[in-house]
Amino acid sequence: MALLLAGTLACNPNRSSQPAPRTIAVAQSGSAHVMGSDNAALQKAADMLRPGDTLVIGAGTYSMENSVFIPSGVTVRGEPGKTILQKGRGVESALAEDGDYGESQLRVAEAAKFRPGMGVTILDDVERSGWDVSVTTVTAVEGNLIRIHPTTLRDYNLEEQHARIQNTFPILCVVNAENVVLEGVTVDGNKDENGYIDGCRGGAIYIYNSRNVTVRNCVARNYNGDGISFQITDNIRVLDCESHGNTGLGIHPGTGSNRPVVKNCRTHHNGQIGLFLCWRVRHGEFTDNVIEENGQYGISIGHKDTDNLFVNNTVARNGIAGVHFRRETFKNSGHRNTFRGNTIIDNGNAREGYGFLIEPHATGIVIENNRIADTRTDKPTQRHAIHRKGSA
Repeated sequence: MALLLAGTLACNPNRSSQPAPRTIAVAQSGSAHVMGSDNAALQKAADMLRPGDTLVIGAGTYSMENSVFIPSGVTVRGEPGKTILQKGRGVESALAEDGDYGESQLRVAEAAKFRPGMGVTILDDVERSGWDVSVTTVTAVEGNLIRIHPTTLRDYNLEEQHARIQNTFPILCVVNAENVVLEGVTVDGNKDENGYIDGCRGGAIYIYNSRNVTVRNCVARNYNGDGISFQITDNIRVLDCESHGNTGLGIHPGTGSNRPVVKNCRTHHNGQIGLFLCWRVRHGEFTDNVIEENGQYGISIGHKDTDNLFVNNTVARNGIAGVHFRRETFKNSGHRNTFRGNTIIDNGNAREGYGFLIEPHATGIVIENNRIADTRTDKPTQRHAIHRKGSA
């Protein structure tokens, strides 16, 4: 029996080699593993995490001068409405010479505005959006020389295109990770004191090249760009969240994001669009959301955004249309999208207004059992329930 037991133990994994899940706390008062009220404290705590751990962020407003990056396999939990990550006041300077591709150092006209640890974006008047901006971190300031890591991704021209550096960055980030839960955190972009960065590289809550991430009961607000943006992802779930007051897009799945789920969220009073599907968003489910009072469109669907399902959403009082299928070539259009049981009401403005605005050449669209109406008797603006533009 002793020999049999010894053999069994030798063949089984050593359970003690798997550390037990831990809870790591960061707080502004009381006692915690990490005490502090800024992004450095949050990142210090995040760097302590192992798969299976939970990071608990205590109540208070945390001043963010750079992103906080969350590793794989963990949960981040705040106190709903009380744990606030707020972007600090932005600064900007012209470069003093061109910033070339692969640069790890930049000559800056007003380098004294920046300090080590600060998140920054490098751009110019041409390379200023999408994947053309470089988001990085200041590692040292030496006179008018700023050292950065990682290096720049494009050439930035000073003389003709006003190359510059500004401390814009995504705030709460899951990058190159998987199996993460974010819950109960409010992220505030302080848009009035910061420059713009769009959702390819930024967002109040930003997920990039990641899988199996859940964002639950979070608020993304007042960001000069997008509220919740996820790019190059699989199986992202945004549940019971609110995104509002952002200058760009409320919720932005894009760049080959497969099987997203956005459920029971409210996205409202964003400058452009409430829910923006961008470039190869496929097999998504968007259900039970309230999408209202966004500047242009409630929902926007475009480049190869196919085979998505929209059920039981309320899309109301958006600036031009409730639902917009963007103009694409036939091969690149948003085919085979289905709308069932939605309420599309009171959209449009004094010049134009649509429930559904479908531009060439999306096909296979199913619109059934929806309520599409303008409920106002004084100044109705949603003049067309479904309007399909010609191909010319």
